[in-house]
Amino acid sequence: MAFNVLVVDDNRMMRSMVARAVGMSGLSISKTYEAGDGVQALKAMRSQWIDLVLLDINMPVMNGEEFLTQLRADTALSKTLVIVVSTESSQPRITRLKEMGAGFIHKPFRPEELVNAVNDLMAGKVGGDK
Repeated sequence: MAFNVLVVDDNRMMRSMVARAVGMSGLSISKTYEAGDGVQALKAMRSQWIDLVLLDINMPVMNGEEFLTQLRADTALSKTLVIVVSTESSQPRITRLKEMGAGFIHKPFRPEELVNAVNDLMAGKVGGDK
């Protein structure tokens, strides 16, 4: 299956780096979209089919955690695969994100870490203590 990927980060250069890593990951990618915050991301998701969101946490307008909360509450979008790609180090916050069904990888990351996180999500290996 080829993925439509949405990279959400307020830093344009970081979006570009994440998108490049996606391309190098070996995952089958159909198209990569970008958004600078959670509001833009939700708008993009309502106009394009997105299979996988790579999400930063600390962003203006709507941060990643707020975006994830709204995404999970939207019945049309709630099953979308989400991997948080962040420098976040707060373990309680990371646990909260995982409990909302998101994978998590630290920036910077290697392309194979992305592949592993996608595979874990698809296998249902995310959550509080999984």
